[in-house]
Amino acid sequence: MARFKPKKKKKRGLKIFLTVLLVLVAGVVAYGYSIYHNLNKAATSVHSPIDRTPAVKRSSELKLNKKEPFSVLMLGVDERPGDKGRSDTMIVITVNPEKKSMEMLSIPRDTRVEIVGRGAEDKINHAYAFGGVEMSMNTVEKFLDIPIDYYVKMNMEGFKDIVDSVGGITVNNDLDFTQDGHHFAVGNLNLNGTEALSYARMRYEDSRGDFGRQMRQRQVIQGVMNKGANISALWKYDDILKALSNNVETNITFDEMKDIQKNYADARHNIEQFQIDGSGSTIGGVWYYIVPQDERASVQARLKDHLGLN
Repeated sequence: MARFKPKKKKKRGLKIFLTVLLVLVAGVVAYGYSIYHNLNKAATSVHSPIDRTPAVKRSSELKLNKKEPFSVLMLGVDERPGDKGRSDTMIVITVNPEKKSMEMLSIPRDTRVEIVGRGAEDKINHAYAFGGVEMSMNTVEKFLDIPIDYYVKMNMEGFKDIVDSVGGITVNNDLDFTQDGHHFAVGNLNLNGTEALSYARMRYEDSRGDFGRQMRQRQVIQGVMNKGANISALWKYDDILKALSNNVETNITFDEMKDIQKNYADARHNIEQFQIDGSGSTIGGVWYYIVPQDERASVQARLKDHLGLN
């Protein structure tokens, strides 16, 4: 009978192993469900649909499940109590999954454009003060002659919480400067949320003015995207979702977010950043940024090509 004891011991060991494995799998499934549940909850909290008549319409409805290129208007708004604020940051992002690329265009906030719905020309960042997200989207659409499919509005004061939630970001700085008591040397810099906000806001020490500031804003946003997409961010997802819920609004639904993650994730590895050229001019005692028609047409053609609209 003694010769059968090792087999029983082996079976008992296998049973223990399977039990432990089952517990681990159950734990992972429960953790995965918890993440999914909290993602859905956060997506619902930031979702803010918008009912508008587009200034530039698509010929057919956008289908993310068919991997069609799409566009997003990012609005960075400084909101204060009793003041609606202005969109001091306006970035148009186009995403093309076939080309596996994204393009980021910063629009100078002083750009003189037709404010759709006001019947007058003014600085483009005033569109938000006049008519919120709807007027901003319509005005940018008319200016660039492309459909704006989605918007993401960020509270710039709270943006530092988003940077901190992903564990800080890395940027490649090309100008030595000091802002808000923070010194930023030339080279790769690791920034926390407070530092990143100061870095993105500086413009007076930069001879490029608003263009230098726009470049730093794009760097910070790209840094957040890179860190947020890293697998290590999974362990901080609670902090990330809390920061997003408190500081972001968008018309992108949870199902659309899942489609974007599934079908467009590779595009973030190839991000082209560019700006729109023009010159300053004072009209009626107010300084504006004037974009020549040929430059505007060139930018429109580039964006249309990336969106597959040509």
